[in-house]
Amino acid sequence: MDKKAMKIIIAGGKTGGHLFPGIAVAQAFLRIDPRTEILFVGTGELFETTTLDRYGFSHTSISVSGIKGKGVFGKIRSLAKIPGSLFQALSIINRFKPDLVMGVGGYSSGPVVLGARLCGTMTAIQEQNSIPGITNRILSRFCHVVFTSFKTTRGLSQRAVTIHTGNPVRNQDGGGSSASLRDKERFNLLVTGGSQGAHSVNQAVLGAVKLLADPDAFSIVHQTGKKDEEAVAAEYKAMGIKATAKAFFNDMPGLMTAADLIISRAGAGSISEITALGKPSLLIPYPYAADDHQRFNAMEVVGLGAGWMILDRDLTPEGLQETIEFSINNPDKLLSMGGAAKDMSMPDADRVIAETCLAMAREQGI
Repeated sequence: MDKKAMKIIIAGGKTGGHLFPGIAVAQAFLRIDPRTEILFVGTGELFETTTLDRYGFSHTSISVSGIKGKGVFGKIRSLAKIPGSLFQALSIINRFKPDLVMGVGGYSSGPVVLGARLCGTMTAIQEQNSIPGITNRILSRFCHVVFTSFKTTRGLSQRAVTIHTGNPVRNQDGGGSSASLRDKERFNLLVTGGSQGAHSVNQAVLGAVKLLADPDAFSIVHQTGKKDEEAVAAEYKAMGIKATAKAFFNDMPGLMTAADLIISRAGAGSISEITALGKPSLLIPYPYAADDHQRFNAMEVVGLGAGWMILDRDLTPEGLQETIEFSINNPDKLLSMGGAAKDMSMPDADRVIAETCLAMAREQGI
């Protein structure tokens, strides 16, 4: 007798760091059983909806907003939305009737996972960072299992059942266009500030490029974020540098494959994709990340010899230029760092999480 097809809700998102691991697990669910029905529940922001549409996943949204970092009136408005968002979540759960709900972080996951628990549905959360955000800290108190990306993840409930899986990495989009960006005659440098870009990183890199002894030896791919796209592209053009600068690239894993060195923020998703591909990196933690979690993420990489770290406050064109020049002149060091990065990766995270969730859901349904 065939096992029945499972119905899964994946809740959370807003940023790529939350959304892409959810997509990776969703892809794993479908590889295990193509009949699996998957529904993403998020905030309905444009980045979420366009990304999920591109990957072909159904999605809906609830009205909810975060509390941390807001003033008194902002916090009051956010708190006032909680009862309504929980009602919306319960309505979605009642209609979809999931076998399991998994939260992937972000404030939209809170009401959905809580609603599932109230309905007696199996629940899980996936924590990407070494220090969880406030939503996952709360959810870890009552969800059935927590999947962690780092061995040293701290801040979860002491009662939480945790499984160290690593951070799921989505399938590449194909890489055809990205592969063409690799220049076999030059040192390929990839710069990314994450899905939203990073102004301080953009400015430091542009300043460093101006100081390079032989800028023609480099080919640069630069994800700028929307605000800086035109200005960064214009700067490269004025300098006569071989560079491709865009607000956002759909195939970041493909671009990483083509790179000799990656300069990146230290979000868990970026680190997971870098290490899965065995690439050396220079990590620049976002200084305003909740609980400074990006710095702790980067420290994991540096501690294993898989990359370098420069804090945003210490970021200068001169220091960045020195690191870039060292990289092109020391290929053996980059090779060693890439090997260490590969050793710390856990490429089966998506499969392990999906198989564990399906087993939990089936056991609950017996």
